[in-house]
Amino acid sequence: MGFNGFNVRKPRHRPHGDLIAVLDVGSSKVVCFIARIDEVGRPTVIGIGHQVSQGIKGGAVIDMEVAEQSIGTAVNAAEKLAGETIREVVLNLSGGHPTSQTMAVEVAISGHEVGEGDVRRAMRAHGHAHVPPDSEIVHAIPVDFAVDGARGIHDPRGMFGTTLSVDLHLVSAATGAVRNLMTCIGRCHLACETLVVSPYAAGLACLVEDEKQLGCAVLDLGGGTTSLAVFLEGRMVFSDCIPVGGNHVTSDIARGLSTPLAHAERLKTLFGSCTASIADDRETLHVPLVGEEEPARSTHVPKSLLTGIIQPRMEETLELVRGRLEASGFSKVAGRRVVLTGGGSQLQGVRELAQQVLDKQVRMGRPAPLRGLAEATAGPAFAVAVGLVGYAVEQPSEAALVGGQEEEVGVGFFSRLGGWLRDL
Repeated sequence: MGFNGFNVRKPRHRPHGDLIAVLDVGSSKVVCFIARIDEVGRPTVIGIGHQVSQGIKGGAVIDMEVAEQSIGTAVNAAEKLAGETIREVVLNLSGGHPTSQTMAVEVAISGHEVGEGDVRRAMRAHGHAHVPPDSEIVHAIPVDFAVDGARGIHDPRGMFGTTLSVDLHLVSAATGAVRNLMTCIGRCHLACETLVVSPYAAGLACLVEDEKQLGCAVLDLGGGTTSLAVFLEGRMVFSDCIPVGGNHVTSDIARGLSTPLAHAERLKTLFGSCTASIADDRETLHVPLVGEEEPARSTHVPKSLLTGIIQPRMEETLELVRGRLEASGFSKVAGRRVVLTGGGSQLQGVRELAQQVLDKQVRMGRPAPLRGLAEATAGPAFAVAVGLVGYAVEQPSEAALVGGQEEEVGVGFFSRLGGWLRDL
């Protein structure tokens, strides 16, 4: 069963004046962008809302009522700023234990010209994939087409042959996690237009075209999860998610220094670093103790102690990423290029640590400029939301080729004639 059971529709053509609403539901924050399409098809952000995430852990809903309040508050703020009411959103998926696999499909085309119906028929053949139990397919991305064994074809329409082959990159996620998220969105009186895994959106926002073509890995360091995606020849060919993120670093600091979580987050943001320096022992930090109301009961610790808590956790996270890449076989496909994004990428020294652990060239990724977006909401922490806007506007190949139509399209003359008339 695919996501059509959840009333998820693929992105459609965006006319002038059309509204796009995207929702990034993460473990640390909920972000809503509302954008309007101008006369040349470019989006301009007219409404922004973001709220501290509650009821979400590891990218999954753990408290429906509290999560609904967080989402509703962010959406209402964006609607109030935009002066518009939204009904549908392009939604991210950061949890649900997503899995990635590549499947080869071959269909007969009987020597006639490859048409839209043939491509759609091949794309729909992913129903025979070995999807993990209790999982749903989120993405079916065509990685490579072949006609009569001739590979490397990006768009086979208009070509002639007897067989059409396609390598599909399938991304699936746990049904329960997706249903919970959809139910939460529905309780906010919203419908999901389409669902996009977070690293896919982050890659669309932060990677330049050459990186997508030549091979690159994007690493989204979020609050509850660290997700990664590998791009090659302009398409995502692998994705994965690790249930460890910046919130775990904050918890380590709170436990290690016996300080409240709010102060631990502040210490991490203002003074945290992934790499030690000579001056760390000379610099002291004021640390309030948990449960103590009197300022006199606070303590002072050297900055080196804070670094000593942060560095091992970040090393462990990056080693898990390296292990997942190597186990997947896509480490070489990604080449020697890694782009870091997400809120966790703003931690001091994370780039140097990533270069050391991953043994690759690492750069910091900021989302591409989006008109109407303020500087405060244009940083790496908002990369997924920016990528969702890009996904909705650009309509990636999976959406354009599948087309979102549910009727079965044949390969006969009248079927091809009907498809030609629809295209015309």
